[in-house]
Amino acid sequence: MMVQLPGSDQFAAQRQAMVVSQLRPNAVTDAGVLDAMGMVARERFLPPALTPVAYIDAALPLGGGRVANPPIATGRLLTMAAPRAGERALVVGAAGGYAAALLAAIGVKVVALESDAALVALARAALGDQAEITLVEAPLAEGHAAGAPYDLIYIDGAVEDVPPALVDQLAVGGRLASGIVDRGVTRLCLGRRTAGGFGLNDFADLEAAVLPGFARPKAFTF
Repeated sequence: MMVQLPGSDQFAAQRQAMVVSQLRPNAVTDAGVLDAMGMVARERFLPPALTPVAYIDAALPLGGGRVANPPIATGRLLTMAAPRAGERALVVGAAGGYAAALLAAIGVKVVALESDAALVALARAALGDQAEITLVEAPLAEGHAAGAPYDLIYIDGAVEDVPPALVDQLAVGGRLASGIVDRGVTRLCLGRRTAGGFGLNDFADLEAAVLPGFARPKAFTF
């Protein structure tokens, strides 16, 4: 069942324009994702100074070195992840809580993990008291093992490396959606965990917000 987080009427037309002009023409095709992004008020999950530009297709600075993913990156990642009602998901780098709210609107039970205290406060105010979402303040790269295993892990940005700790928290058969930083270029990727291991495949070169704290381990050299 869809859970609506109401927004200001002045933004309703902008949300619909985002769906029609930005998302649908750019391979965001999952009906549940489109419905959620057309309903959930993105402006609620950004600092007040950014609400006038909440629906432009651009990464938005959140302060403290953090950046919000552009709507197209969010829509493409969620479309490929194909979230389904009744699943359990971990959102890594939840920021103001927008991606967590989208997943909850689709019917997913969400653990929203965020390490920045200011963003946790923003997310807490924006999300309110939703039974479908558990907000956790902790280091991002460690995930949240207490809620594992997850059917879906959604990294809300781009990372250089997916830590083994996150893969370990993914259920066998589960999916992991993330941006990956590859030689200065961000690519959107989807991974799956099988009984034999974990594989990650890119599907689009697209701008995504880089999450700090996920540097690729340095190779040893003599």
